[in-house]
Amino acid sequence: MAKINYAFNDDDKAKTAKAIGRGLTISPKHAVEICRELRGMELEKAKVYLEEVIQMKKAVPFKRHNKKVAHRKELEGWPSGRYPVKAAEYILKVLENAEANAEYKGLDSENLKIMHISSHRGMVIRGWTPRAFGRASPFNTPTTHVQILLGEA
Repeated sequence: MAKINYAFNDDDKAKTAKAIGRGLTISPKHAVEICRELRGMELEKAKVYLEEVIQMKKAVPFKRHNKKVAHRKELEGWPSGRYPVKAAEYILKVLENAEANAEYKGLDSENLKIMHISSHRGMVIRGWTPRAFGRASPFNTPTTHVQILLGEA
């Protein structure tokens, strides 16, 4: 497997903790919207936010990929949004992994902040679905890479 470079260069490696999720079977578009919303948030607030998204109590505003996305009344400042439950579950796991890495390094877990979070398209898992008259249509599954870097605030 190739060496993985982060999209963010941290100067002080002693005060940061990293985690990466590779090949997650979630929508890249949903991951982009969740990462944009979490960027710069404190760790505990981010975990509570993702739990509320999973329970469908809080919507994620869709600012970039918002074509034909319905409005949500609980959103303030932006009308369109969704509840990307599956993507939120996977990103929460990566976030908890980054928190565990920070605790292992001896960082103060109550004072952590998301310094960098990004998602990128991964490999496409090719598939086929049968159609009428012996034909087949492509039925592909996209994957996503998520990078998280935590630092002490």
